[in-house]
Amino acid sequence: MSNYLHKYINIGNEGFKNIRNDIYVDKSGLIDVVNRTLNTYSMLTCISRPRRFGKSFAAKMLTAYYDKTCNSSKLFDDLEIASKPSYRRHLNKYNVIYLDITQFISRFRSDIDNLIDYIKTELIDEIEVIFPTVEIGKELVDTLYNVVSLTGEKFIVIIDEWDAIFREAEFNHKLQEAYIDLLRSLFKSSWTDNMFCGVYITGILPMKRYGNQSAVSSFNEYTMLMPGPFAKYIGFTNEEVSDLANEFNMNFETLKYWYDGYSLNEIQSIYSPNSVIQSIKYQQYGSFWTRTETYESLKYYIEMDFDGLKQEIIRMLAGEHVPVSTGAFQNDLTSILSKNDVLTLLIHLGYLAYDRDAEEAYIPNEEVKKEFILAVSNSTHPEFSELLKRSNRILKATISKDEKEVANQIQQIHDFISTPLSYNSEADLRSVIRCAYLSSDTFYSREEELPAARGFADIIFRPKATSHKPLLVVELKWNKSPDIAINQIKNHEYYKAIRNYSGTCLLIGINYDVKTKMHTCKIEEIQVNL
Repeated sequence: MSNYLHKYINIGNEGFKNIRNDIYVDKSGLIDVVNRTLNTYSMLTCISRPRRFGKSFAAKMLTAYYDKTCNSSKLFDDLEIASKPSYRRHLNKYNVIYLDITQFISRFRSDIDNLIDYIKTELIDEIEVIFPTVEIGKELVDTLYNVVSLTGEKFIVIIDEWDAIFREAEFNHKLQEAYIDLLRSLFKSSWTDNMFCGVYITGILPMKRYGNQSAVSSFNEYTMLMPGPFAKYIGFTNEEVSDLANEFNMNFETLKYWYDGYSLNEIQSIYSPNSVIQSIKYQQYGSFWTRTETYESLKYYIEMDFDGLKQEIIRMLAGEHVPVSTGAFQNDLTSILSKNDVLTLLIHLGYLAYDRDAEEAYIPNEEVKKEFILAVSNSTHPEFSELLKRSNRILKATISKDEKEVANQIQQIHDFISTPLSYNSEADLRSVIRCAYLSSDTFYSREEELPAARGFADIIFRPKATSHKPLLVVELKWNKSPDIAINQIKNHEYYKAIRNYSGTCLLIGINYDVKTKMHTCKIEEIQVNL
């Protein structure tokens, strides 16, 4: 081979070198999972995960590991993969094709209709340089087959952002069909087993579905809904973030509050990796989403006028989980036909987390919640902005002990978020209170069913360290009276559930009467020294 600087074939390990030179969390165990698929019926792997979850890092790591034209021992000998039996067997043993589809789109956007022809031409041109004695076939697949026939060595293919065409040219169906035809010619033919020993493609969306069939059905797909053995390599775990917090003098609980909340299989705490790293680099906590992109896409999807979607968004903003059926989603951005499609897409995009056992979606953490509130506050749906206004009024009225105003605003929110079938349920009342105090998140952290001196406090709003607001203890009653609620707080000393707090505490009793469908409120102030 020549000294030609390769763009697509055997590009070396510089990408992973740069990754190792930065703040790095060892995810090399993923390599062993892929190694187990090489030269098997399961050699075609498609991984989908949200932006900011390390897709490109994984692709560059795999490229550095497999590429036969470099020596990557120093990059991997101190990592988890080095302890696996498969490590030396596959280290730097293969010809690797690495394609970044977003790079092709950026380069050829002005003639995007012919993008697939450009991809094939660019690859064939590089093959001519690297393998000058190979016969160039009519199509890319013919040429690759000829390379393998000449060298006796199969390829490993790694495609980063494989679904970018479906996301950035979502209405260009001719281009999408040409792309699917290319993938099928390579990975769903009688030649596939002869040409490739492993294929790893990664993107945000799973393979597009036509009816019940995947566009390239031969791939084994691992998604945010079903991550399989790749679950612990998607995002950071509790242990990994705790180690980072100790190393860089960050507060673990604050990192958890801002960036935890995703759940995959048996791993209950998955953090957004890019956000954790950015928080460490800037030595501050906050949102590190790409603001314009996040705002526009979230705003677009939550404004879709599907029955019940607005209420579900509001319930999730208040910290609730909502049921979602993910089976009908077609894995593209144009076939959004229902509330469930919107929620499923937001799960794949990382804006929502998914509880597989309960089949429920929820907002995972404070960072994502901030982005939702931003999108909601600028929504064209007046209900969203009206809810935020009412929540601000309720918090202000609560602190000023305006009992009638609190009851009135809660009444309005109850009418908005509840359906006729659920209006009189106790669970619905708790949902109403969560929504009513939505704006409290700026000043408070909310805790529910908190063990106290005797019994469990319904809802406690604990002031944040930077807040000078009073402690709020809320007790909910059903067909009784707010006075009974206040007395229960006092008798059971629910406020003692919060330790190391001294200052003003507001006891808030809220009652709902099923017959009159009216709310009443009583607020009493005490001083505590806990």
